Formats: sequence, C-alpha cells, structure tokens
Amino acid sequence: MVQDQSTHSMSQEHPTVEEVPLMIMEARDSDSMEELCLEPSADYQTMRQKMHQDANNSPVANGGTYFEDKISIPQSEDYSFSFRKLWAFTGPGFLMSIAYLDPGNIESDLQSGFVARYKLLWLLLLAHIMGLVLQRLAARLGVVSGMHLAEVCHSQYPRVPRLALWVMVEIAIIGSDMQEVIGSAIALNLLSAGKIPLYGGVLITITDTFVFLFLDKYGLRKLEAFFAFLITVMALTFGYEYGTVGPNQVEVLKGLFIPGCADCGYKGAAQAVGIIGAVIMPHNLYLHSALVKSRDVDRNKKEAVREANMYFFIEAAIALFVSFIINLFVVCVFAEGLHNVTNQQLYNMCTETGNPHAAIFNTTGEVEVDIYKGGVFLGCKYGIAAMYIWAVGILASGQSSTMTGTYSGQFVMEGFLNLHWSRWKRVLLTRSIAIGPTIFVAAFRGVNDLTGMNDFLNVLQSLQLPFALIPVLTFTSMSGIMDIFKNGVLNKLLVCSLAIAVLGINFYLGFISIKQLPNHWALYTFIAVLVVAYLTFVLYLAWRCLIALGSKCLEKLACCQTTQPTYHLDQMSELQTSDNLFSSDEEVDQSSNAVQKAD
Repeated sequence: MVQDQSTHSMSQEHPTVEEVPLMIMEARDSDSMEELCLEPSADYQTMRQKMHQDANNSPVANGGTYFEDKISIPQSEDYSFSFRKLWAFTGPGFLMSIAYLDPGNIESDLQSGFVARYKLLWLLLLAHIMGLVLQRLAARLGVVSGMHLAEVCHSQYPRVPRLALWVMVEIAIIGSDMQEVIGSAIALNLLSAGKIPLYGGVLITITDTFVFLFLDKYGLRKLEAFFAFLITVMALTFGYEYGTVGPNQVEVLKGLFIPGCADCGYKGAAQAVGIIGAVIMPHNLYLHSALVKSRDVDRNKKEAVREANMYFFIEAAIALFVSFIINLFVVCVFAEGLHNVTNQQLYNMCTETGNPHAAIFNTTGEVEVDIYKGGVFLGCKYGIAAMYIWAVGILASGQSSTMTGTYSGQFVMEGFLNLHWSRWKRVLLTRSIAIGPTIFVAAFRGVNDLTGMNDFLNVLQSLQLPFALIPVLTFTSMSGIMDIFKNGVLNKLLVCSLAIAVLGINFYLGFISIKQLPNHWALYTFIAVLVVAYLTFVLYLAWRCLIALGSKCLEKLACCQTTQPTYHLDQMSELQTSDNLFSSDEEVDQSSNAVQKAD
C-alpha cells in the first residue's frame, strides 16, 4: 500500500485511503494529526498504529481531568476470574452509580412511597436493570474504542448535529447540577435547624465544590475511596431510617416481584413514569464511557478487552445493586410512615415534639412531599435524630453528585468541542448557570417552589435521555468501532425497545407538564416550535442509528445526502477508530478497497 508521495495531494473529491481518517477526524487537529498529514507514504496499518499511540498519549485519552495516571491491571498467564483483578477494575462503576443516588432520585423515591406505597418497587428494580444495560454499552464503548461517547460523537456526527447534541447534554448536566444544589441547600437548612437559610445553603455549595476538587490531587484511588465513603454514608443513614421505621417486609417483597399498581390513579401513573426519568441520567452514559479509560487495558489483545468488559460489567452490577438498595430504603421509609397522612396530623405531631420546622405543615389541602418535608416528618415521628441523619444522607447525595456532574461536564466539553478547560473554570461556568435561578427561587419564593423546581428538572432529565441513549446504541452496533464486540441481535432488540419506551415516557411527561402551564397562545406556539425541533433532532439520530443497525436503504434518502463523498458509517468508523487494531493485514486491505469503491 506504499505509494509515491506525489500521488497523495489532499483532494476532497478523491481522498486516498490514508486521507479518509483525517477527514472524519477534522476537529482532531492536534500535532499528531499534522504529522500524519506529512506522512502520506506510510502504509495504512502503520498509520493506524501511530494514531493508536498518539491517541493514548493525548490529554483527552488520558482524561485530563479524572485521571492523570492509569491504574495498572495485574497480569496473569490466563484470563480466568480473579478477585485481585476485579479490585483493580473497581471504581468507575461506583462513581457512575452516584448519579442514581442524587437528590432528584431521592425525592422521586420519597414521592413514590408516599403516592403508591410499595406498589412501584418492581418498576424501581426494572429501572435499575435498564440502567445497567445502558451503562454496560457505554462502558464497552470506552473500553473497546479507547474513546468516550462524546469523542465518538465528535468524530461521527456532522458539525451542526454535533453541536446540538452537545447543547442538549449540557442542559442535562446543568439541570442535574441544580438538583444537587437544591439538595445540599435543604440538607444544610435542616442540619442547622433553619439557621442557615435556603439561599445561604445555595451560596455555600459554590465553595464546597471547589474544596472537593482538590481531592484528585492525591491520586485516583483516594478520590474513588472518597466517593465510596459518601455512598457508605448514604447507605448507613437511609438504612438507619429503614430500620427505625420497620416497613412490612411481606409488602416489600410483593412490591418487588408483583408488577402492577392497582388503585394508584393518575398520581400513581405519573409517578411511575417519573421513576424512569429520575433514575436513568443521560450524562451518566457519557461519564461512564470516560471513566473506564482510567484502567490500563491492552486494546491490542482481544482477550484483554473481553476481560475488561467482563470486570467492568460485574463492578457496574454490584454498584447499581447497592444504589438500588439505598433507593429501596427511601421508598419503604415513606411508604410505611407518610402514606395517607394529612397536613393537620403532621402539624399536630410536629408541635407536640417541638420540631423547629413544624410550621411547614400548618396549611390546608393535600400533603405535598419532598426531601425537605420528608426530613421534617422523620424528625417529628421518630425523633430529631432521624431528621439530622436524613439531612446527612441528603448532603452526601448532593455533594457526591456534584463532583460526578463536574467530571461529566469536563468530558463532554473536551469530547464534543475538543476544548480543554481547567476543572475550576468548568465548575465555575456550570455552577454559575445552575445557581442563578436556584438562588432566586430560594430567596424570594420558598421551599415549596424550590422542590417544585426539582420535579421539573426530573422531567427535563428524561427529555434529554434520547440524546445519550440513541448515540450509544448507534456506535456500539457499528463493527468499525466495536469490531467483534458490537451489539448482538438480542442487545439491539433490547435497547431499541428501551429507546421506544423512553420516547413514549417523554411524550407522556411532556403532555402532563404542558397541561399545568398557563393557557396562552404565545406560550403554546413557543412550545410547539420546541417540540418540532426536538422531534426532528430525535428522528435524525434515529435515522443514523437505523443505518448502524443495518438499514442500508436509509442511506439513499435524497434529503440526507451531502455534497461531500459519502462513506458507509461502518467504513468511516473502521478507518477512524485508532484503538481498534484487531483486524489482520488482509482485513485492513479489504476495508481499504471497500472505501475506495465507495468513493
């Protein structure tokens, strides 16, 4: 494949095989890419190996934020199961699982128990299983390709869809950050017996985030240990509440394994839909695909990649099981103690025990529960210690989620924009946007509006989920990126069904949310424009996904053709993937010929 250098002028009409990877990685304009442009005489396999080496040495490949040094994996002659190796791979899954324990999830759990008691526990379990399926795909993408989801999106999508996708993911991250700010502010208010106002708690969250950022200076393992400590705090605090309340274990088991929600009504149905939206976080897929790069996996060996996929899946399953148990604790606590209780009963109970927050229940109408009122209720019924322990758990939830949200934002910005910011700059930007509306509501409205904002943000997270789910399904189904590790038929059917279900949930959530808005033509016109834009973008991503799944006829749609030479997605990604060195020389030559024929 060695050719004379004079025959390799860069041409958009007739790019050579060596030039195609440079075209599809147009934004990867680093020094290594420039060197490749100056070496057109190098054969294709050599160039792929050089791209593999340069990718591993780049700031993005090495994380630049979460990990400066990769964790080495113990070597052995065979690839049999080893607890020592499992320990080496342990870390990314638990950091990922923190997103399943953020204040938005805790509030959703609380409301689920209050509205439907134990009847939706099966759906909570199903949501975690669905989450595990998606997290497995995200982790496999990072392990096999050596790039995280945002980087793959950067190389595969055109500029306009890529930027739109980045905006959507940033909206999800900012929404999640707002939830974490709200949770931390409420926890500080409860712990201080109301002496720290809600807006004061919001301001405190600015400084504590920067303090925690210094933790990763002490090494990756210590940072992971700190997150494990926060998860342990949540397990102990919410577990204490579970033991104190003493739920009916028979009803708990029925709720877990008997699907359905008899006599739940409209509120129960809405809460069931909200569980899916609250549990599965869109930016978490981007995060997990990046975190797995912290382990030093030899991607030149199929066995090593297969082993890494196995251990990361086991670790993710364990981590999500822990997060499920913690969420179950919260649901059961309020299913047993708060179901069918009136405001007057709660107010009388709190005044009798002298709780400083009793006035919050001195109102008429139906009880509306949230993480603030839930903590006050625990303090009134089970003693003031229960309220403080609840607040500690909420604070741990907010702080841990804040840190993972920060890393998600950093990876997303680096991947989509190829833009490298210092951590503190990234935190300052995201937290400033999140704090603006939050502190306004906290200062001028009150806790009811603050927690109402939490409900809106759960809906927002659900609406953003297709912009992570569809890309991860697309790329993990492409043989050019995943090689022999691409999705099988069962995986494709499972995740496609999940994607359809999520879209249906989004329509339902959007419908019930729009019904609550003021009836004004200008507002509904604006919403109609947003809905059309949303559906158009989702359809575009679905079109690309269906092509990756094997619907080649969709590539011929006239409305989707471009003026540039068109290559099959699998061929483009096969040339682009720098870490996929599993192909033999013969396979490389065949793929090169295929691209030349496509041209």
